[in-house]
Amino acid sequence: MRYLIILLLCSITASAQSPHAKLARVDIGHVQWTSGFWADRFAVCKNTMVPQLWATYHDPQLCHSYKNFEIAAGLDTGHFVGPSFHDGDFYKTLEAVAALYASTKDPLLDKMMDTAIAVIAKAQRPDGYIYTKAIIEGKGKFDDKLSFESYNFGHLMTAACVHYRATGKRSLIAVAEKAAGFLAAAATTSTPAVCPSHYMGLIDLYRTTGNKKYLQLAERLIDLRGKTAGTDDNSDRAAFRDMQRVVGHAVRANYLFAGAADLYAETGDSTLLNTLDRMWVDVTGRKMYITGGCGALYDGVSVDGISYNPDTVQKIHQAYGRNYQLPNLSAHNETCANIGNMLWNYRMLELTGDPKYADIMELTLYNSILSGVSLDGSSFFYTNPLAAAADNPYTFRWAGGRQPYIALSNCCPPNVVRTMAEVSSYVYSTGDDGVYVNLYGGNTLDLKEIRLTQSTDYPWDGRINISIEKAPAGKYGIHLRIPGWCKKAQLSINGSLLNLEIASGTYLHINRKWKAGDRISLVLDMPATLMTANPLVEENRNQVALKKGPLVYCLESADLAPGQSINDIIVAAKTIWQPKEMKISNTLIMALQGIAQLRQHQQWQHTLYQELNSSARPVTIKLIPYFAWANRGKSDMSVWLPVR
Repeated sequence: MRYLIILLLCSITASAQSPHAKLARVDIGHVQWTSGFWADRFAVCKNTMVPQLWATYHDPQLCHSYKNFEIAAGLDTGHFVGPSFHDGDFYKTLEAVAALYASTKDPLLDKMMDTAIAVIAKAQRPDGYIYTKAIIEGKGKFDDKLSFESYNFGHLMTAACVHYRATGKRSLIAVAEKAAGFLAAAATTSTPAVCPSHYMGLIDLYRTTGNKKYLQLAERLIDLRGKTAGTDDNSDRAAFRDMQRVVGHAVRANYLFAGAADLYAETGDSTLLNTLDRMWVDVTGRKMYITGGCGALYDGVSVDGISYNPDTVQKIHQAYGRNYQLPNLSAHNETCANIGNMLWNYRMLELTGDPKYADIMELTLYNSILSGVSLDGSSFFYTNPLAAAADNPYTFRWAGGRQPYIALSNCCPPNVVRTMAEVSSYVYSTGDDGVYVNLYGGNTLDLKEIRLTQSTDYPWDGRINISIEKAPAGKYGIHLRIPGWCKKAQLSINGSLLNLEIASGTYLHINRKWKAGDRISLVLDMPATLMTANPLVEENRNQVALKKGPLVYCLESADLAPGQSINDIIVAAKTIWQPKEMKISNTLIMALQGIAQLRQHQQWQHTLYQELNSSARPVTIKLIPYFAWANRGKSDMSVWLPVR
């Protein structure tokens, strides 16, 4: 076996016993959305995303994934159809159903899972190997390094852990443990080329079962990285602890970092955290989009390829580029990579308690992750560019609009759907000194020691109200995140304004005796703000992006008059932006309206350069949240606009 990639990703995990994490997770069933932004998104997930995704993966005319399991199990006859990672994408779909069941306890969901799990278990070989393509075609194990066998194994572990915690049933985790046992044996007997990219699900399997052999396997696989000729695309040219910069495939890299953070939480190996700190500075300071998107390049040549010999230059794809290489129209920003960025930062928050990581979590959730699914929950993006143009002079690999099923690679839809089903698991964390409020939205939190309710119109408004419904007898800490973008905040308790200096980018610690009926009111100042990029980001020089709270805004051609072009809009630095309610796809959003300048349109057909025409006139423009673009048919769009 020459190659092994384990895509082991999990978000609802049990880290309460992780000895080197400062914060612990709150299981998804303890938080219920009640009203507002995320309650609306969760309703779309429950009513449209999950049912449609389940139907898609059970329709052999559209997606042969589940049918492959039935054939591999001997319940039907036929050939394997689809990409080699089809199994893993079905496991993600199963995870989404399990997460939804954890919140709703809908017995129909439980029955759906039972039926599917029985088929999966029947398809598994006695030694734990389960990969429908090889089983159906009678091939050997790990014959093809591009087969994604271990990708599929990893998502099996992930789904199994979520399913077990949601239902208490061992039916799927038994399959996952057999698969993990097979992987452990394979890694022991294989060459050092065994070099997976992701470890989250494997460590979660350890946390869920308590079996240390899964943790030991994760440690061994991390140690194997860089001991054989690796690639920058797989982030294994160098040993993990020797990595100095982020390179290669953005999904693999981000999941690697998230998995290494999980490993540190269990082992306390400081060399892991040192590397993670370096990688975080590199990504957030040089390689991340203003939306939290990651992976600028469709295809390219490795930034670490220093040889002049063409035979040794390494190709990379869907990858991080050079420092400050952040194109807009051709930005790749795969939805899965953006989800990986959020998962990595969530784990860094757990390790350190530093709210700067929660800022990135929030940024990605509201922008580059939420953009991956349409407002009605029926179609999906693979890539998330920061500009779009009808007259784009070149053809991209991925379709320009969202699609219900992305035939070339449908990995992103089940990933974003399970993320939407699991957002409530990121809202709170617990520590030795109380509960930490990481994200804001209308919900109830019900823990053994405390029960509280949030009500807010966030992210449209910065006022958050928290009511205490149950509290412990002694002092208890409630820690409210003050985002880095918030420069001014006010806190009231039971109607009394407290005279506090509240710093941005911190947790506001309130430690006191609480009683049922106590009320907390937090007001976060949330002005519309023009943002600029580092001048080393060439495409964004002399341009601005509009941001309000956690939301990045964009200009879409659907909001311009006929004949007007996004390319002719110039924003004034002193523009006053007014909030305007509007509906897109039956979803209420808050747009921002202001006065800009419209340049006289110039014809550019067969022309590369021409004399400047500075004529311009005032025009009213309306910008919408980035996540809401492309919901009104094909359109031009831009996040960055010229400024005067």
